[in-house]
Amino acid sequence: MSAILCIDFGLKRCGIATSDSDRIIASPVATIPTEQIEAWLEVELPKRKITEILLGYPTRLDGSDTHITENVRLFKLRLASLFPHLKLTLIDERFSSKMASAAIHQMGHKKKKHEKGLVDQVAAALILQEYLSLC
Repeated sequence: MSAILCIDFGLKRCGIATSDSDRIIASPVATIPTEQIEAWLEVELPKRKITEILLGYPTRLDGSDTHITENVRLFKLRLASLFPHLKLTLIDERFSSKMASAAIHQMGHKKKKHEKGLVDQVAAALILQEYLSLC
């Protein structure tokens, strides 16, 4: 099999997680400034043998768009044009950042400003792990 990459997209930064090649375990990888994400993907996708990208899809509890939902749809279109050979999937990301923050806190990390990047990575890993459990 091949690995899956998950992106927790943000206007400032993107949290990245990948699966193992057997698609069993999700692991946080990096937090990339959004303006650098395309260049990072061009280098990392072939290196990591990625065949599918998951994008966290933000919606409100009632299913309506958030302030960033349209940006994610546009980002998906951009990725489809850059990487037409990859499968792109939108996946519900509701509560992923809150769950990531709680998990980080439970591991004993004190809340700090630089934690936001770690939250983004862990959120991407949680989104990906949920997807893997459904496959």
